[in-house]
Amino acid sequence: MSGNNYQHLYVIMEVQDDKLVPVSLEMLGEARKLMDSFNKKYQSNEKVVAILLGHNIKEVCNTLIEYGADVVVYADSPELKDYRNNIYTKIISRIAQDEKIASHVSPSSKFKKPRYMFFAADNIGRHLSSTALVALDSGLASDINKLEISDITLTHQHKTDGKPIMYEKTLEMYRPDFSGFLWTTILCLDNKNPKIERDYHPQACSIIPGVFEPITQDKGRKGQIIEYVPTFDQNDLRVKVLSRQVIKSEVDFDSYKTVVSFGRGIKDAPEQNIKLVEQLAKMLNAEIGISLPISKKPFGVSENTSSKYMISDRVIGTSGRKISPMLYVAIGISGAMQHVVGMQDSRFVVAINPDENSPIKDECDVFIRGRMEDVIPKLVEAMKEQSLAVST
Repeated sequence: MSGNNYQHLYVIMEVQDDKLVPVSLEMLGEARKLMDSFNKKYQSNEKVVAILLGHNIKEVCNTLIEYGADVVVYADSPELKDYRNNIYTKIISRIAQDEKIASHVSPSSKFKKPRYMFFAADNIGRHLSSTALVALDSGLASDINKLEISDITLTHQHKTDGKPIMYEKTLEMYRPDFSGFLWTTILCLDNKNPKIERDYHPQACSIIPGVFEPITQDKGRKGQIIEYVPTFDQNDLRVKVLSRQVIKSEVDFDSYKTVVSFGRGIKDAPEQNIKLVEQLAKMLNAEIGISLPISKKPFGVSENTSSKYMISDRVIGTSGRKISPMLYVAIGISGAMQHVVGMQDSRFVVAINPDENSPIKDECDVFIRGRMEDVIPKLVEAMKEQSLAVST
């Protein structure tokens, strides 16, 4: 096995309505930072390669260079205008193993597959990443929100035959566990046990939208643009996209300067406490969010309340939305890492919680220790009095 056969970081871009999906530039920015650090640490010159599929997309390629790609490989065809998983999977896996393309990226190197690959953890990317990595015969870590590259010494009965072995240039892929308080580290490692020796590359993951920041656009940045001319299996073309309609989220957090969210703290009287949250949100002209456990419908409430509030579109965090309102009010939310990632860019945070040792205390500007049933009515009453005083 030769690690030199695996090089570069390939990032799969997404385009909707002729525009890059924001997570594409977020992934590209993180890829740029990782590979800059990688090349400095390992004294190498590996590249960030963006893969772009679509129709009439050549102009987008320059934008990808400006946002951090060293190389853009694009496939342009009317058949690629709308996403079809089987077609996209075949083309991406072919590009990822194309020696001719690789020779343009690094003329003097041998190449088998990319070292790393990034996909978006959205509706398209979650599906595409799984099928593409099957085609590439490697593993996949899903819904990642932290990445590092390092050398790891590992002793494993299966992978290393129980002996300590160094794994160089390993992509450490992190995600919160189901509790939201602990990190899970996912590794995609070769079998170095001589009895079952084989490679697992690329090391790949899907990345949660909104976790990373794009780098600053540099219009003077130069890079290489390579056209890949795809071929299509006629059987694949039997499936046609006749029309396409984007279903927007039921909840538009971006239109509100204030967001009020609630969590499992409603447990003592779920229906009544959600009504209290509604009252506070109305006074603040705020949209209502929830923590992930609430979307699992853990408490019995009316069907109207459940269908309106206990829905995935309202989830804030790594499994939902990342928001940045002027004011964020967290009610009965413990402060699990998974939730904090979604609200930590809020300008001002108020938390209401009876447990003064809850992690949310470290994430807020004002912490109100108390039960929501006691605190919210007093806040609402005070705001009503203030409103009357201002109006008179």
